Amino acid sequence: MTDTQTKTLRVFAPAKINLYLHVTGRLDHGYHTLDSLIAFTDIGDQLTLSPSPDFQFTVDGVFAKSFGAKDLDASPSSSNLVVQATWTLARIAQKTPDVHAHLTKDLPLGSGIGGGSSDAAAMIWGLTEWWNLPKNASYLPELLAKLGADVPVCLPCQSARVRGIGDILDPVPAIPETPIVLVYPGKPCSTADVFMRYQGDFKATREMPAGFGDFDHFIGFLEETENDLLTAACESVPEIANILQALSHQKGCALSRLTGSGSSCFGLFEHEHDAAQAAESIREDNPDWWVHAGWLGRPERY
Repeated sequence: MTDTQTKTLRVFAPAKINLYLHVTGRLDHGYHTLDSLIAFTDIGDQLTLSPSPDFQFTVDGVFAKSFGAKDLDASPSSSNLVVQATWTLARIAQKTPDVHAHLTKDLPLGSGIGGGSSDAAAMIWGLTEWWNLPKNASYLPELLAKLGADVPVCLPCQSARVRGIGDILDPVPAIPETPIVLVYPGKPCSTADVFMRYQGDFKATREMPAGFGDFDHFIGFLEETENDLLTAACESVPEIANILQALSHQKGCALSRLTGSGSSCFGLFEHEHDAAQAAESIREDNPDWWVHAGWLGRPERY
């Protein structure tokens, strides 16, 4: 949403969900290749851009205190992906970063829902609007990939099958709008640690259906898949198993699963009221957990 009078641009950065994640191989440099179906939710962070003579970066929100000094640094040496995205795009596009980026950080860090990557993608999208840059510029794919493996899929904010190391995006049939509950146990999960622990076999790339159909067909497809990183993630953060058990015991939960490399898990429901009641119940029983109900396949994008 743009306010042309004040030139304020607000960009939503939705949580990314790996509906399934299969490990398909390992490259010579140690990175694993994946096959994963990704969709987005209406649960996320908010990025607000406003005019500034010099680049500024500020943060508030539920998880603002999770940022360290290097994450809050607005210089090119910052460790924050939003800041890195700004300076990198400004250099490539030969623009002055004349913007104040304010991030409302409501997604947990290191939780497998792509919060940092989604924030960076939102910043790139916002700056292309701010500077009137083409959305299909030839330099964007390399820029996005250098920022992180999840950033390329987060920029268009559309469901996709991701292959390789996140650099290959395949279009997929429309994901049915589905009530979802997201749960994070309050402990981050290191992606590097999870992949180091992974001892499973490699899978072939899964064939996509012509369509996912209704809710039952969608769940039926997902039940034939899994998250190959579950065992390794549970070794890193044992609370993941407790979350999956809590979700699976909720009325109307058709599928519960770890997303990404953890430590967040999701439950899918056919009915919105069941998802809302499940979130309330889990939150009451586990006040230290971050719990949100929303919709899968209905991101309130830009």
